[in-house]
Amino acid sequence: MSRTTPIASSIRTALMLGLGASFLAIPGAALAQQNQDQDEEQAQERDRPERIQVVGSRIRTDGLDSNTPIEIISADLANEQGLSTLGELLRTSTVASGSDQLLAAYSVGFVTAGGSGAESISMRGLGANRTLVLLNGRRAGPAGTRGQVSAFDMNALPVSAIERVEILKDGASSLYGSDAVAGVINIITKRGDDAQFNVSGSMPTDSGGETYRINGTFGESYSRGSWRVVADYNVNTGLKRGDRDYFDCSERYLTDQLGFRADPIDPRTGEFHCSESGPGIFHGSAPGGRFQYDYGNNGFAPVTETNPNVTAQPDGFYWAGYDKETDGLLDGGSHPFRRTQTMIPETEVVSVYLQADYDLTNNISMYGELLHSSRETESRNTRQFWTAQLGYRQMNDYAPGWEGEGLVMPVSLTDWFGNETTVDYTRGVLGLEGSLGYWNWDVSWQRTLNDGEYKNQIIFFDSMLMAQETLLGLRDCGPDEVTQYSQKECVVVPFFDPQLMVGNPSDEVRDFLFGSETGRTIYKQDSIDAYITGDLYELPAGPIGSAFGVYYQYDEIQDTPGFHTLNGNSWGLTGSGITAGSSDTFAAYAEIQIPVVRDLPFVESFDITASGRFTDVSTYGSGETYKLSAVWDIANGFRVRASQGTSFRAPALFELFLDDQTGFLGQVQDPCVNWVESANPLIRENCAAAGIPDTYIAGVGSSMTAVTSGGQGLLEAETSVSKGIGLVYTSPENRIAASIDYYDVTISDQVTNVGGAAVLNQCYTSENFATDPFCNQITRRDGTNGDWGVEEVRGGYLNTSEQKVRGVDIVVTYRESFDFGDLRIRWDHTNQIERSFLQFADSDRLYYIGRVGNPKHVGTINSTFSRNDWSFNWNIQYYDKTNNYWLYANENRTTYRGRTVTAIAETPTYILHSFSATKNMFNDSLDLTVGIANAFDKKPPTVTPSFLNTAGNTPLFASQYDYLGQRVFFNAQYRF
Repeated sequence: MSRTTPIASSIRTALMLGLGASFLAIPGAALAQQNQDQDEEQAQERDRPERIQVVGSRIRTDGLDSNTPIEIISADLANEQGLSTLGELLRTSTVASGSDQLLAAYSVGFVTAGGSGAESISMRGLGANRTLVLLNGRRAGPAGTRGQVSAFDMNALPVSAIERVEILKDGASSLYGSDAVAGVINIITKRGDDAQFNVSGSMPTDSGGETYRINGTFGESYSRGSWRVVADYNVNTGLKRGDRDYFDCSERYLTDQLGFRADPIDPRTGEFHCSESGPGIFHGSAPGGRFQYDYGNNGFAPVTETNPNVTAQPDGFYWAGYDKETDGLLDGGSHPFRRTQTMIPETEVVSVYLQADYDLTNNISMYGELLHSSRETESRNTRQFWTAQLGYRQMNDYAPGWEGEGLVMPVSLTDWFGNETTVDYTRGVLGLEGSLGYWNWDVSWQRTLNDGEYKNQIIFFDSMLMAQETLLGLRDCGPDEVTQYSQKECVVVPFFDPQLMVGNPSDEVRDFLFGSETGRTIYKQDSIDAYITGDLYELPAGPIGSAFGVYYQYDEIQDTPGFHTLNGNSWGLTGSGITAGSSDTFAAYAEIQIPVVRDLPFVESFDITASGRFTDVSTYGSGETYKLSAVWDIANGFRVRASQGTSFRAPALFELFLDDQTGFLGQVQDPCVNWVESANPLIRENCAAAGIPDTYIAGVGSSMTAVTSGGQGLLEAETSVSKGIGLVYTSPENRIAASIDYYDVTISDQVTNVGGAAVLNQCYTSENFATDPFCNQITRRDGTNGDWGVEEVRGGYLNTSEQKVRGVDIVVTYRESFDFGDLRIRWDHTNQIERSFLQFADSDRLYYIGRVGNPKHVGTINSTFSRNDWSFNWNIQYYDKTNNYWLYANENRTTYRGRTVTAIAETPTYILHSFSATKNMFNDSLDLTVGIANAFDKKPPTVTPSFLNTAGNTPLFASQYDYLGQRVFFNAQYRF
């Protein structure tokens, strides 16, 4: 298409990069006068530092010229550091590394947003659903499985298709709509007419966790357009607990007052005991412990010789875990099921990406994109199962071969606890762009379709119930007795059989108790975006730029869990209904950029940008957002930038339409247990008013059922205010550039899942107990047999919370050319001042900075030295020390078997190094990169499991730490 002005040419560049409606904020330096001599213009271009268009501004690659902080991550970083996924690439940014990020590893043993294997990015720790992800300037639809699908899955787009990632570190709902609360991640795909073929791999020096990738891309440009296709295959072999020592064994990791380890010794190994809970007959009478079977023929004393209340027993059982010495006899840590548990799931991803554009006329172009990816994820885990519906019983009642006094309950292990997940994600874009004089317009339609299936291994609840009733003699277990949902003929389950306990049931029992089910998640998103942009008026300092647009979006979710989950027939796991719903969003937006002054003393330039958006969402109503920003170019390379704006987040569909999801809470969560001893007078008063006697001093009966449901008809949008101010310096010769930016974000009416414990606390600490709506969410038992326990507590998603983040980002870049080569160094650092959460107005505010997983200081130093055909990279990532002691009344002190001991709930400063070298060969046809990540084999910190969530003694939910260890990597890129 023909263009007649430099501003039009700049806009054309923005459109080609797909940066949406916010591209009009173009510094005056881009508005070169038309009558410049061509040679002079080219000379100026040679002297000017390299600049690219970024989320609305023509700025340098480090983002220092923008009126809001922007970080640009080149996809070349993935080759230099051996990163194989988009999620790994984004986690190198300090906006992500300062807080815990959702890793595929967390979906093993936990129900995570997006389902098994999904990965997302949470900027500033504000949550992935408050980080807007764009693909070439257009919203990337959610991907994953289960009901909590709301964020883009970073596995859906291959890193091989990416040119760079632009991170806008500021709220931007006035430009991009909902979810842009913490900021915007804009992923830019490759263009051009080159063709290349890549093979890469990463191999830890210890086995497990290998990744391999093969991909190819081909593109072509011609007089009226261009096209490109990328095909990518990526596989992660997965990591098991037994592959790494720091995952393998959960030692208690306690020290006594003299500084010596207080852990018991396992006589089978001579090492500190692995404290994982294994199989056995749990002893419910004082002093507790377990009756275990001596599978290793170690010759331990039989139960009848150590427990005076047991007069007869089957051969091979011994008593363990009733004092410190016998804690070392407990046998759970050495079980092979534990060693084969998945830490990082096996994943295979196949992706195809196509992009094309074509000039229909000199003034109108057509463009399109198509992305399809298919991900398969598999993980294996271990779980216990026991006669939970019967609870503890006198051994003489139902324990064959046992005689004596005491409460017992048989507990078994099984590795029937895996899942297989398949996610097919398709995204298509069709659009037209063109010009009307000096005005440019763009109209695009986009559809994303996520189709996911999740197959889970489960234990049938109806089979477990029938088996327990048979154990008590309440049924004959004849051939005519069939379970209600699983339709299994009754089988006698030998709960006290040592082979069943250790995980070796008979085929008959296995078929009766165990099965699988498959759920399906469909998420569809359609959007239409139309805008026009151009100059409104010519001021002495330059033209006033503007953009006006309208936007429509339709979202629909349908998550249908498996048959048994729908019917509450999955033993020991949450039940859930169908999550289904839809919403329509309409928006109108405008943006204006005003060059106020130019070429005054101490004001080389001063520009103001303002934007506003009206949004109407069918599921809650309408609202307005705005943003004001300014950039003041002082002189001598110094620049000040500032912004303030409002953002919002419409409730996600699962927050609105989640059907009743059930879980379980222990009766210890009930504030009315032993209420007579409570220090809170409201608890004493309200529990007495509820009719609970003062003799109710211990939780009685089974655990309470906790129900979570969506907030349809109740939820409003979250709102936020984002402020920022920064100082930027660029040296005259562009050798040094630096910026320091302060950010401050406050989210109001945050949508939060108010769980059962919070509902109970709000009810029984209420000054309006009789009419408090939270109290209507609680159902109690009637006191039969002294059981006043909570039967059911109902929670759900409400607008209750406030979240705040404050901090400082620092960026310094240095580059220099020497006779012997070129050097570039970039330092990124974030100092997190505050991240806090207030659930209710009268709640205690929770502070997170400094906790494990939330270091106060994080940063990266990336250095590259280039000489001739060689390039060498050294990357450093560092994370500040953390600790959780201040969360506990006694800090790091606790007790173990009546002795005062010290726990470890802190992590030291953690530093990772990676090195790589790249050689260009065969006349620029082949680039070969080899390197080593985690070069000094830095292990994750070691902590006490009783104080933190861990795998082994490694903290979980702290994504800053390297789970894989030292690894070598390579990348071979051949260009045709």
